[in-house]
Amino acid sequence: MGKFNRSGYCAAFSIKDVGRAVKLYGWVQKKREMGKLVFIDLRDRSGIIQLAVDSTASDNIFDVAHGIHAEDVIEADGVVRERSSKNKDIPTGDIEVEVKNITVLSRAQTTPFEISKVSGVNEETRLKYRYLELRNHEVKQKIMLRHKITSIARSYFYQRDFIEIETPILIKSTPEGARDYLVPSRLFKGRFFALPQSPQIYKQLTMLAGFDRYIQIARCFRDEDLRADRQPEFTQIDLEASFVDPDDIMQLAEGFMKKVYKEVLNVDIDIPFKRMPYNEAVQKYGSDKPDLRFGLELVNIEDAVKESEFKVFSGAIAGGGTVCGINAKRLASLLTRKEIDNLTEEMKGCGAKGLAFTKINKDGSSSSTYEKFLTEQEKAKIRRMMNAGENDVIFIIADTNRGLVLELLGILRCKLAEKFSLIDENAKPCFVWVVDFPLFEYSEEEKRYVAKHHPFTSPRDEDIENIENAPDKVYAKAYDLVLNGNEIGGGSIRINDPKVQDKMFKALGFSEEEAQKRFGFLLEAFKYGAPPHGGMAFGLDRLVMLMLECKSIREVIAFPKVASSAELMTDSPGTVDKKQLDELGIKTDF
Repeated sequence: MGKFNRSGYCAAFSIKDVGRAVKLYGWVQKKREMGKLVFIDLRDRSGIIQLAVDSTASDNIFDVAHGIHAEDVIEADGVVRERSSKNKDIPTGDIEVEVKNITVLSRAQTTPFEISKVSGVNEETRLKYRYLELRNHEVKQKIMLRHKITSIARSYFYQRDFIEIETPILIKSTPEGARDYLVPSRLFKGRFFALPQSPQIYKQLTMLAGFDRYIQIARCFRDEDLRADRQPEFTQIDLEASFVDPDDIMQLAEGFMKKVYKEVLNVDIDIPFKRMPYNEAVQKYGSDKPDLRFGLELVNIEDAVKESEFKVFSGAIAGGGTVCGINAKRLASLLTRKEIDNLTEEMKGCGAKGLAFTKINKDGSSSSTYEKFLTEQEKAKIRRMMNAGENDVIFIIADTNRGLVLELLGILRCKLAEKFSLIDENAKPCFVWVVDFPLFEYSEEEKRYVAKHHPFTSPRDEDIENIENAPDKVYAKAYDLVLNGNEIGGGSIRINDPKVQDKMFKALGFSEEEAQKRFGFLLEAFKYGAPPHGGMAFGLDRLVMLMLECKSIREVIAFPKVASSAELMTDSPGTVDKKQLDELGIKTDF
């Protein structure tokens, strides 16, 4: 037995332990002095237990207890006894420890904020002293639950014959998508490693190596602008398997989600999950990650206005665009004109040229920004197509950019749902698979087709012949898992035929030389027998955030970055001295 022979964590003890001699360690949460009585709330990672120093204690123990301050680290020996005044707010509220000996192991200065009340402290201060914020029980529990989820993941996939394999962190840069973080090489001047955006290529190589089933809790890095649900470094529950089709991977993922929700939150979720083609998701909900917890579906009204004299509508259609709308049912009495004007300005900020509306009041009267330009037949057809009646508000967006119209209405439906609390807070988690993604999407910036997911995604068998000649008609064996309007995972079946992979690279505009330069090692590996394989990755940080209903992904990461990608606690990124730069052969212009 070592020096610190702890009897257990604070929250492990209960009324059944009365009379037991214990040794505890932790931080002082709070101290209360009442004459010859001193009560100390001792905190460790599990929770709090009350220590009592009373009239039976020696003067020496009283002297130590009186000198203790909040956040001091102490060792306490004593006996568990039943409390005379119980505290029903904590699990250990029926008991306390009668202290026989107490030792201060480390003194603490006054902390910048009270550990038990971190919610009122501004984020900059909390993240600067993140190690102190993590002492707060509620904050700590989020990290503990994150650990539990990774533990469940390992257990679940190990039981299904997956093997955990670590893939490299320093890899070759193969830019296609988000920006890489680059790492200069000291030994190879002018050459760089990259930090992996995902283990994609290496996990495919584990399949070519014959491991058959791979899993990894993988650290990934993307040099991109941050949002509430993104970080420059993040964690994936990453998996790959051989001799599988999309159904196999989706069933594995559904079983994992069911197990996680039951063991972490004691929530039973129904499987299998609904599946929705990409085109349906975008056309009905304006997003490839639709939130199905509320209605407000998009309605295409081109048939009603394609020949209209009102050129805002008909001109958009003639220019290759579309006219679509949302019926905010039963919200007319809640949406004032000022609120509609504010929504219009918000949508303009998102790229809309405007937001047309018709507000139908409870008495049947209405106000509109567009109906006066339409015929009676056109007005009636729009209302019929939108299923609009009393107390409804019709919102319409028209543009020559079809995709933009759908995207903007997708944003609007979510704004309306949030503003008017259209989501039942007690509803079960809403999962949906989005499937049949386009294999390619056209980049206006690069003036070429780029991979919708990544260049190793397999096309559907019936679409292979269209890869080079009609890339816009090719669909992928890809699938994204969406939870409450948030993508929490995605994957695909991979290309295992070198000929198909060659077609893919040509469609992406890669010359044979460029393809060899970027992916030659993978193409070489394919020559030696590549099994059919596929997989997916879950975004662990986002999954934990959604399960715990946190507002920001930063809440579930032990040491997160802020929106600028900086880490306030250590003040990183930082500068390096000239010697380090000289060793790398680097000069800066800053």
